Amino acid sequence: MSQPVYALNLFNVSNKDEYLAYSRRSAKEVAAHGGRVVALGKFREAALEGIEPRSVLILVEWESKEAFDSYCNDPNLADLHPHRINGTDKYIWHLFDKLEDLRPILK
Repeated sequence: MSQPVYALNLFNVSNKDEYLAYSRRSAKEVAAHGGRVVALGKFREAALEGIEPRSVLILVEWESKEAFDSYCNDPNLADLHPHRINGTDKYIWHLFDKLEDLRPILK
């Protein structure tokens, strides 16, 4: 059985027009592929030194890894993803399995 995954997106906007072209369509397409935006954030301050800050945070919960992959690989979205790439820099995009608690990590 597939389990939900979280996609952590941290990035800077490098080209507002490009990123606007992406964001105008992306929320609808994310939802159509089984994703739900859980949080949006603007950088406030670093709690620890040594990590270069990114100005934007987006946390998306996906129904499954397959749902995430369907969004990334949908040929009908081939014209959408370049706007994200061209509109951002220093992108961090990590996937995390959903956990109910930390026991699986602390075994």
